[in-house]
Amino acid sequence: MTLNSGLKGNWNDQKLKLKKKFPALTDKDLFFEIGRKNEMLANLQVKLGKTKEEWQQILESL
Repeated sequence: MTLNSGLKGNWNDQKLKLKKKFPALTDKDLFFEIGRKNEMLANLQVKLGKTKEEWQQILESL
């Protein structure tokens, strides 16, 4: 499942890359639920201490 149009590949692949880049992230942090994408992204921003713009750059760099 593609999380966002700027993301390449499927969400499972992206999760693995994010967990490798940010070992503090858990499966629970990266659980994608349809209709709750923005909530998940906001939680990740807080956990990683990143702004929305920084988070978007991280996703696009995967």
